[in-house]
Amino acid sequence: MADYYVHETSVIDENVIIGKNTKIWHFCHVQSNAVIGEKCTLGQNVYIANDVVIGNGVKIQNNVSVYQGVILEDMVFCGPSMVFTNDLYPRSGHEVSRYEKTLVRYGASIGANATVVCGNTVGRFALVAAGAVVVRDVPDYALVAGVPAKQIGWVCECGQKLSPSYKCNSCGRSYKLCDKGLCEA
Repeated sequence: MADYYVHETSVIDENVIIGKNTKIWHFCHVQSNAVIGEKCTLGQNVYIANDVVIGNGVKIQNNVSVYQGVILEDMVFCGPSMVFTNDLYPRSGHEVSRYEKTLVRYGASIGANATVVCGNTVGRFALVAAGAVVVRDVPDYALVAGVPAKQIGWVCECGQKLSPSYKCNSCGRSYKLCDKGLCEA
């Protein structure tokens, strides 16, 4: 008996690894050689392509496709109907020799209907606002919004916007500027 749940309407191809306590809901498709960590949730109509790697505790909401070349580290949140791309120059009838890599780092959240263009990294605990289009790397703890996405602030690990002094008024954490964005003080 499996130690994860897959709804009867979902399709899981061969050679897939699914971690303990993961739940895969209605009408999902997970292709060969995908790896899904423990305690993940895949909402309705989620597609996971060949060779995709998904960490532990990841939540992927309804209608999200995670294409080949995308890596989601632990504790990532993908909002409803957000989009990943994997080809910078898509054309019908032309074979793709390699897919661009996209990395979503630990604890990052991507809002509903946002798009992450391939070849970019979304930093640790970063927050991509709903509807934003990410066309460049997002620093750790950055809050980005708009089309194209621009940084409009910083967020705490708990998800709240930080004060100008990089302090969280909700949980009390403090941060400082560092190489990849913010880091804990």
